[in-house]
Formats: sequence, structure tokens, C-alpha cells
Amino acid sequence: MQIVSTQNAPSAIGPYSQATVHNGVLYASGQIALTPQGEFVSGDVTAQAKQVFANLKAVLEAGGSGVEKVLKTTLFLADINDFATVNALYADFFGSHKPARSTIAVKTLPKNALVELECIALV
Repeated sequence: MQIVSTQNAPSAIGPYSQATVHNGVLYASGQIALTPQGEFVSGDVTAQAKQVFANLKAVLEAGGSGVEKVLKTTLFLADINDFATVNALYADFFGSHKPARSTIAVKTLPKNALVELECIALV
């Protein structure tokens, strides 16, 4: 197993890795709206989602993958009413690539984030 780490995304805020790679598959931990310097983006769901997508892209690239190789995502929302907004940003981020996805509304996310995204991708 390979541990993926990049300074272009925030460091893990707990006992986990940004991602791991095993047998040609990358497993990315959930990304929230932290800058690579660890500062929380306290804006609206649009600002937070954009940071989440930037973080995920950086982790994918550091692991030898990319957005176009994502197989499955899990999207967590603190408020399901943000679904349409985040879904539009998600569509822009992935373009014509459409990985499988689950979307889950949760009570609370780390640092009271509004959105979190994790994925599984090919390397």
C-alpha cells in the first residue's frame, strides 16, 4: 500500500492519510473546505465546494490519478437544500465524466463544513 501526500491539499486533521493506493486503485479521504495551508474557507456552500474540488484534484494528481479516472464518489452535505447548487458545481468539475455517486445529508461535518467529498479512482 502506498500513502499519498501532497502539500497542494490540506494535511489530514486526524489519524488518516489524504489517500492510499493499492493494486492500481486510489482511495481518497473526504475533503472539506480547508486550504492547503489548513485555513477553513468560511464562505457559502459555493466557496466551500470549489475548495473541496480543488483539494480532491490535488490529491488525485499526487496519487497518479486524475478527475477523469474517478470511479465512485460519496458527497456529504450538511444541508440537503444545498444539493442543486453543489450538484451544478460537481457537474462542472467532472465535465462529461460521470462517476457513480452517493449523496448523503448529514447532521454535522468536521469544522462545521457544509460539504465533504471522497472518492475511489483508478491510477
